Amino acid sequence: MDALEIEVKFHISSVSALRDAVINSGALHHGKVFEENIRFENQDQTLQGQGILLRLRRDGGNVLTLKTKTENPDPSFKIHHEFEVLVSDLDTMQTILEKLGFYPAQVYEKWRETFCLGSAEILIDRLPYGDFLEIEGDRDQIFRITQMLGLDWNRRITMNYLDMFDIIRKNERLKFHDVSFENFKDIRFDAAKYVSLFETR
Repeated sequence: MDALEIEVKFHISSVSALRDAVINSGALHHGKVFEENIRFENQDQTLQGQGILLRLRRDGGNVLTLKTKTENPDPSFKIHHEFEVLVSDLDTMQTILEKLGFYPAQVYEKWRETFCLGSAEILIDRLPYGDFLEIEGDRDQIFRITQMLGLDWNRRITMNYLDMFDIIRKNERLKFHDVSFENFKDIRFDAAKYVSLFETR
């Protein structure tokens, strides 16, 4: 099914305080899961450069996702077409993708806590390199929730997590490409110093 996904992110300095604000807003808690994502590329390595994400996700279930750019981008939000389908067997689906000429290019992990407020989703994400809040909904919902939670709209992020990691990787001269908690376990740095590079201008 094709859905238009509209979202923004914010870097979080205090997860507990923001979680309390989300709960106090009346949002319903839908649990917390660990996600392992595998990003696939074609043999010419052109998908990411075209703004295309092809991934397999394991988060209690298995999901195949394709994200593509929209015809009418809005620089105030991160907007893309999203096609998703449940997969009964992740390993077999990976084999199918590889037989079609795609290969696993990058793994990225996160813990995701999901809240729903009306038809909008509020997501608290813990990445190996920092904590973020993501708001998904329509434009008006996203702006209202941003105000309700006391977030600064001018500090929103429309960059995806892999592009953020690429900035960190280059600046910290990291030798790995997989965004895993294992890779970051001995890395000491302050992600906050890069937030200004993430934020929408």
